Amino acid sequence: MTVSYTSEVASVRGLGCFLKLLVRWKGSIYKLVWMDLIVYLSIYYSLNFMYRFCLDDVGQELFQDIVQYCKNYIDLIPLSFVLGFYVSIVMTRWWGQYTTIPFPDNLAVFVSTTVHGQDERGRVMRRTIMRYVCTCITMTFTMISPKVKKRFPNLDYFVDAGLLQQNEKEIMEDLNKKSPTYSKQWLPIVWAASIITRARKEGRIRDDFAVKTIIDELNKIRGQCGMLLNYDHISVPLVYTQVVTIAVYSYFLTTLMGHQWIDDGKNFKFDVYMPIFTLLQFFFYMGWLKVAESLINPFGEDDDDFEVNWMVDRNIQVSYLIVDEMHHEHPQLLKDQYWDQIAPVELPYTANTIRETHPLPSTANIAKKFESVDLTPSSIKIDDFQSNDMNSGPIMFTANGNRNFSASMRSRGGSFSTTVPDGSMTRVNSVSSMLKRFFSRDESKPDNRPDSRMGSTQELINLTQKPKPKLAPDVIEEVDEQLTINSQRSAKESRPSIIGHFSSPSEPIDMPSSYRSGESRRTHSPLSKSAPVDGEDDEDDHLSIGGSVTDPSDTDDEFSKLRKKRSEERLNRFRLFVNYLTKQQTTG
Repeated sequence: MTVSYTSEVASVRGLGCFLKLLVRWKGSIYKLVWMDLIVYLSIYYSLNFMYRFCLDDVGQELFQDIVQYCKNYIDLIPLSFVLGFYVSIVMTRWWGQYTTIPFPDNLAVFVSTTVHGQDERGRVMRRTIMRYVCTCITMTFTMISPKVKKRFPNLDYFVDAGLLQQNEKEIMEDLNKKSPTYSKQWLPIVWAASIITRARKEGRIRDDFAVKTIIDELNKIRGQCGMLLNYDHISVPLVYTQVVTIAVYSYFLTTLMGHQWIDDGKNFKFDVYMPIFTLLQFFFYMGWLKVAESLINPFGEDDDDFEVNWMVDRNIQVSYLIVDEMHHEHPQLLKDQYWDQIAPVELPYTANTIRETHPLPSTANIAKKFESVDLTPSSIKIDDFQSNDMNSGPIMFTANGNRNFSASMRSRGGSFSTTVPDGSMTRVNSVSSMLKRFFSRDESKPDNRPDSRMGSTQELINLTQKPKPKLAPDVIEEVDEQLTINSQRSAKESRPSIIGHFSSPSEPIDMPSSYRSGESRRTHSPLSKSAPVDGEDDEDDHLSIGGSVTDPSDTDDEFSKLRKKRSEERLNRFRLFVNYLTKQQTTG
């Protein structure tokens, strides 16, 4: 079980909060290295005793040469780099395995929300789906954790625990006989997906999006179980583990001789009794290696391994509570305590609670001092631009004004004001302003003008004889044409439509028989004029500036008559439009 000490390090007082943790035994470094340390000290003192009491002068000289040799070359072993990198990999792998462990809480909420039905069949569906999910997770744990495997040695124990029914056990055993190579931990997930599909067909799940949400969550749990199996199958490369182990043990075998006390006048006397720094090195490096050995597989029985048996019990209990006990249940809806206040200023404090102030930004206490800044006036002019629409004059842009900082505003926080004289920037007779006046909501204003797209602009001006409108003194904003058209279509206002003044559209006329027969278009000059080929301009089919229609071809075939009739219809529609504009001007 993981040793938790978070509550003891919540606040740092005095000399620190870690000092009280040094006396713990469970999960401590002492528990990991005490046996190795005893073996190391036993060998070390045996060699030391042999050097001082058993060897003669020649033997002592040879012993001293060996000690000097080991001391000179012991630093060639890169122990810190190799061991540190290895422990970093193991720690990352350890945390990754924990975050991969699946929990069925999200799926239980989805199932309880979307699988409807208060009858017995609906309840059976919800409970069975969650039971299958918990069975899949538990079967995965039995494949990677010795603790769970001891609890569920075979499928019979799943039946005894209520995770499987007898018929389900027989199905899994039959599949194991047919395909004994691969594990079947994914089979309950498939059963759960089939139940979801059946619930959708029966109408207990009311939309396909809910089905997709549940299926995605089932696949997520299945993927997490598969990832746990991948962590179990694929370990840190064995060669790296061997390199680290050999490096650590060879280093300390070397220190057994390299850190021995010898009588050469260069060693300290107290090293005869206790090699202090050698023991610290052994304690740190060997403890580092033991940490990696303990965390490389967190599903074992070490002190800091995960509580997978607790997870098995917790999953099944929480799942049944969500989908059965709390299915479509919630407390009675009542007004909260702060109903009349909208939101409380703060919640009550107890006598032992420390009040905390509102957090301030990092620059809140910095004094702001702005120097006076003079901004030069700006001027933008666009002249000599003649507008071709509506016979308007040049479009003028002018921006003038001095931006001065206000002394009073500077004293209160450094903000400034910008003054621009009225009428300093104007835009005369722009297309956007004309559209804005034409599509204006105010029907009482007589300055609405027709859209220039409906005909010849110059002719419409001559017909309406409308005086130029007076421009507003403020800056005219840019008008979005699409928003203007949408405002015209608004259901809140009823505006006259030009289409309502026209007669009903003419009936379609059949194509002349001479063209239906497939004759060449090149052989008929009227068709070539009305439907230009190879980039020719359609000059005969356009209205002139005066509103007349160009004469058709002298050829009196069916197509010429058709084109003449179409031209007359367009001319009549144009006259109706002009009459409508004249009437609007008179009534306005």
